[in-house]
Amino acid sequence: MSDQVISIIALVLIFALATFSAVHLGVLAIVAAFIVGSTVANESSDDIFSGFPGDLFVVLVGVTLLFGIAKSNGTVDWLVNAAVKAVRGRIALIPWVMFLVTAVLTAVGAVTPAAVGIVAPIGLGFAVAYGISPVLMGLFIANGASAGGFSPIGVFGSITNNVVERNDLPGSPATLFTASFLFNVGLCVIIFLLFGGRQLLGRIATSGGKEADDGATAPASLRLDLPRALTLLGLLSLVAGALFFDLDVGLMALAISVVLTLAAPKSAKGAVDKCAWSTVLLVCGIVTYVSQMERLGTIDWLGERVASIDAPLLGALLICLIGAVVSAFASTTGMLGALIPLAVPFLLTGQVGAVGLITALAISASIVDASPFSTSGALVTANTPPEQRDLVFRRLMAWGLGIAVVGPLVTWCLFVVPGSL
Repeated sequence: MSDQVISIIALVLIFALATFSAVHLGVLAIVAAFIVGSTVANESSDDIFSGFPGDLFVVLVGVTLLFGIAKSNGTVDWLVNAAVKAVRGRIALIPWVMFLVTAVLTAVGAVTPAAVGIVAPIGLGFAVAYGISPVLMGLFIANGASAGGFSPIGVFGSITNNVVERNDLPGSPATLFTASFLFNVGLCVIIFLLFGGRQLLGRIATSGGKEADDGATAPASLRLDLPRALTLLGLLSLVAGALFFDLDVGLMALAISVVLTLAAPKSAKGAVDKCAWSTVLLVCGIVTYVSQMERLGTIDWLGERVASIDAPLLGALLICLIGAVVSAFASTTGMLGALIPLAVPFLLTGQVGAVGLITALAISASIVDASPFSTSGALVTANTPPEQRDLVFRRLMAWGLGIAVVGPLVTWCLFVVPGSL
């Protein structure tokens, strides 16, 4: 039995054990990496640890710490009040505002973790304040990041278009961006209907986090005191650093947290305890194991099996499925760079349209980012209130696995089968 097959079997086993036992999935994944690495792959401890996502660890801890401080000192509540005034209290519009804000951030060049890390804590603050499903809000934010990411200057778009150009394939950046944006908008309409959006229609909120009753008066707005003003300045610095200076969002968040703690120690008390440590262990453990699978060549091995299929349309569908499933547990950026070249044999036959397949693959690999094992989904889960975190994790996992199957089928039907792109 090959190393690649063993690594796939081990992945299935750890999910089964986590489902039917009380063992933490992140711990199981790290143990699996140790066992497979030591017995099959002949890897040292350093090799195994090389797959630990230190950057993702810092992003998750830094962002949740910063917004733990922002929650403690009332900055999140102040932002909630301000945004409610901007939409004139229409609760149903709040998720769409979060979608558009995240899409704009990624469209102008912010990396997905930065955009989601900035917007998710604020959006989930709205969800808590106004009775919006955190699953609905989290999916809107994650899909907003995907919707904007394929703009010609977005990270996803730049990578995809660059890979297409390097492989001398025909491409259409405008088609890719437009198709991705519209697909994510349509997906959010479905999410809105599935996760309680209809109950939000017609509801009007005051600026204090409650719905307005007849004759009720809005409570006084929160005052923008010094700690809140400094926190807002820190958040703006986080956005500017991510957008214009390409600074690491996790390291910036930690640095800003240190400054805020020194400036206002009382408002930052207990913020470290609010970091979602269980989620950090879960995501980092899974990514560590998937990184080992990549080192073993499992992903390339799957691609080669697909490339050997004689039917181009079926091969195109399988490539989209592999991209979606793997991206749900690993880097979407990495998948875009690795899987587009695998599609070249199909595209050279002329039986599959290059623009259509690339568009289908790009969308399939990105719409699964709401999976709790991907960075966007992990940030959503980490910023959910503790009492709802397990529920949100399960719902996002079910959504991620479901969309990893349904998404490629739909994009394949829309963009590949017609043969017009």
